[in-house]
Order: sequence, then structure tokens, then C-alpha cells
Amino acid sequence: MMQAPPTDRLRTIAFYLPQFHPIAENDAWWGTGFTEWTNVRKARPNFVGHYQPHIPGELGYYDLRDPAVREAQARLAQEHGVSGFCYYYYWFNGRRLLEAPLDAVIASGQPDFPFCVCWANENWTRRWDGLDDEVLLAQRYSLEDSREFIRSLEPLFRDRRYIRVNGAPLLLVYKAGLIPDIEATVAMWRAEAQAAGFGDLYLVACQTAGETHPGRLGFDAGVEFPPHGHQAIWLNARVELTNPEFIGLITSYRALVVQSLYRLPDDFKLFRCVVPSWDNTARRQDKGSVFVGSSPEIFEHWVTEMVTATLARFGGDERLLFVNAWNEWGEGCHLEPDARHGRQYLEAFKRATDSVSLPTRRWPELSLDDEGR
Repeated sequence: MMQAPPTDRLRTIAFYLPQFHPIAENDAWWGTGFTEWTNVRKARPNFVGHYQPHIPGELGYYDLRDPAVREAQARLAQEHGVSGFCYYYYWFNGRRLLEAPLDAVIASGQPDFPFCVCWANENWTRRWDGLDDEVLLAQRYSLEDSREFIRSLEPLFRDRRYIRVNGAPLLLVYKAGLIPDIEATVAMWRAEAQAAGFGDLYLVACQTAGETHPGRLGFDAGVEFPPHGHQAIWLNARVELTNPEFIGLITSYRALVVQSLYRLPDDFKLFRCVVPSWDNTARRQDKGSVFVGSSPEIFEHWVTEMVTATLARFGGDERLLFVNAWNEWGEGCHLEPDARHGRQYLEAFKRATDSVSLPTRRWPELSLDDEGR
């Protein structure tokens, strides 16, 4: 198979949630017609100044089965500096969920926009956190199932749009540390890739929970997954609650950014990741986590610094920067336009990714004193 030559330019990849169309399983578990929009629509503010619900902007409450929607997403992303999407891939022992949008992308060849996948390999639960409470669909690992999983990806890997690093298909795993006998699994995956004519795989472990060190997993690199790993500043006492049932966390977006900017280098390859905002109360109304103080200006500063760090540390195909996320509306982290900010976060992202060719911009020091909402 002919491979594209290595590139030395920055590539930005946004995580992409496909749960914006109804499926039989969600109908059974959550009610007829359930999609992620169901959660988004019912969200309510928990305190004075709390931005909820998040209302979509120009793309509306879309259905990902519509090819025009997928085209509009790709066009909007490409126009604003996003190089590709990383689709969550839901595989449960030979059973796939939420596969329709990606399958349609493969079958139709449209949109003509780069993509890769991240295996979302955790239990499907009622709490949305992959833990063992009220498991709806469990992951049960075996070498044979892992073989079937990697073989299921071969049609994607053969697609000319699939993102590669040094000729190898890029594959992310959300919680690689959950996979038993990971050494044998990775060896088998690489052998399968070689037998299929791909040469190898470029495996990336998301820095979420459990064992995440790529060296100990047999992976090639890791990728940050904010706000995982963040040391939260408790700000609940600074707000006026309007929901007396709220027992979740209110914390600082600025602190998240500052901790990222001052993170010491790791002893392995680590791709940086940014998040425009975070608020998962749409999914967990009374127990969610809310990061206050996000703004397009602070986001732009963060992205600019991460672009600079990525270009300084990596070369060639490894110049990758990730975004969490393109359309995680239920977690309040979306580059897609909303009714409040329009395209401001997208435009900030575009300016930041373009800034590498411009003179260094002077930024004010970030303060943690003013937690504006």
C-alpha cells in the first residue's frame, strides 16, 4: 500500500462524539428517541451565572445520519484550523454501537476530511463514567476478541483519509490499562497490521485512568485528556447556588490552563491536548463538575502555547495537537458554535494555530483571583 510522505506541519485532531442519532440500545436504556441532545436540552443552571443549557448555534440540534450535517462539520473544522476528527469507536466483544456516522463516512467517501479512531474501551453504564455501577454493556477482554477488534478496523486503515504517523495508522485507546495481557495484545495487533500490509500501528494511550505510561503498555506515545489529571481548586463557596441539590464540583478553568502551561516534561512521548471549556452537568445535573472562567481569549492563549510546545518537541508526522472536543455537548466542551459565543472559540483556535508564522504575541499573566463566569 502506498503511504503518504511524512509531513512536518502541525496537525490538530479533535475528538468526535457520534452519539447524535437514535439507536435501539439507547431507546431501550434511556427512552425512545434518546440522543446526546436529550441531556443537553434538559440541563439547568446550578448557581448564579452558571452557563446552562448549552444551546447549539448554526448547526442546530443535528442528526449525524444526515450527510449534509457531516459535510458542514468538516467544512467548519477545516476552515478554522482543525486537521481531522478522532471518532470514538464503540466495540463490545464484536458488537458495535453508534457506528452509523463513521460507517457512512467510509461508505460514501465524504466528507473528504482526515480522521482516526479512539477505542472507547470502558463499560457502558448509567453513570456515564465507565465504572461498575449499573453496567448496561460490559467490556470482556480476550486475545481473540482483540484480534477481531483490530481486524474490524482494516477498512478504516485502508481509507486514504485515515491519519497516519510515519506511515502507520494512528490508533488511540481510551483506557489501555484495562486490557489484560496488554503485552501480548499489542504484539498481536502489530502482527495483524503487518500481515494486512500496514507495516505497523502507531498506538497512543489516553492519559485517563489506570496504567497510562505508553512504555509500560507497549504503546508509542500518550495523549493528555483534560480535565483528567487536573488538581482542582474548590470554588463552591464563591458562588450562590440556585439548585440546593447540587453536590458537585465548581472549579477553575484558569487553574487548568496554568497547570498545563507549567507541566514538566514527561519521560515519554506525550501529545498535548486542550479543552475549550468543561461542564458535565448536562449528564450529571446535581453531581457534575463545572470549570468556571473559560473564555475564547484564555483558550487562544493556551492553544498558542501548546502549538509552540508541540513544534518545539516534535518533528515530522508526530507534530500532533489534540482538542477535547469537537462536539462533547453533554460535557460542555465543544468547538462547534453555540448560541452564546457563536464561532468565537473556533476563531480563537484558528488564530492560535496560525500564530506560529507570526511574531510572538504578548499575553497578560493569567490570574486565579477573578473567576469570571
